[in-house]
Amino acid sequence: MTDDHKEKMQERQAEQRKKVSELKDPEQGLVLVHTGAGKGKSSSAFGVVIRALGWKQTVGVVQFIKGKWKTGERQFFDRLGEVTWHTMGEGFTWDTQDKDRDIAAAQAAFAKARDMMESGDYDLIVLDEINIAMRYDYLSVADVIAGLEARNARTGVILTGRDAKAELCDYADLVTEMTEVKHPFKAGIKAQRGVDY
Repeated sequence: MTDDHKEKMQERQAEQRKKVSELKDPEQGLVLVHTGAGKGKSSSAFGVVIRALGWKQTVGVVQFIKGKWKTGERQFFDRLGEVTWHTMGEGFTWDTQDKDRDIAAAQAAFAKARDMMESGDYDLIVLDEINIAMRYDYLSVADVIAGLEARNARTGVILTGRDAKAELCDYADLVTEMTEVKHPFKAGIKAQRGVDY
C-alpha cells in the first residue's frame, strides 16, 4: 500500500512539474479582483500585501469608501512604515448621503491611483473598495479598465469590494468571489476589533 501511494505521488509530482514548465511569465503585474458577499475581500488583499513586502516589493494602497474609519490593518501598516497609504473615501454611502461629494471623492482617489499605477514605483497596488465606487456609478468600469491598461508593466493591482462589474472580471487575471456561509452580525453580534476592522 505504501509503495502504491509513493508511486502515485511521484506520478502526480511529475505531472505537476510538467505543467509548471509549460507556464509562461506574463512579464507584467497581474490584475486580481476580490469580490462577493462574504467577508475577507480586503483582508485577503492585505495578506497579499504582506507577501509582497516579504519579497521586499514596493506596495501602495488607495482606499475608496472607508473614509476615516480606524482599522487594524491601517494601524499596522502605518507602524511598519513600508506601505504608501491613501485613504480618500468619505465613508460609506449611507454616511455621506451626498452623491456629488461621493463621486468627487471617488474620482480624486482614482486619479491618485492612476498616478501610482503609471509611475513605475510600485510592484503592487491595492484599490480597496473600488468595486463599490463602480457599483454606485461614482467611477465607470471603462475608465477603471483604461487606468489598468495604462499601468506600468511591473505593477500588479488588486481591486476589492462587492459586486465587481462583469467587464472588470473578464479583464482580470484572477477573480475570487467570497461567499458568506454564516456571519455573526445576523446573530446580533456587533463587529469585533481585530476580526472585522
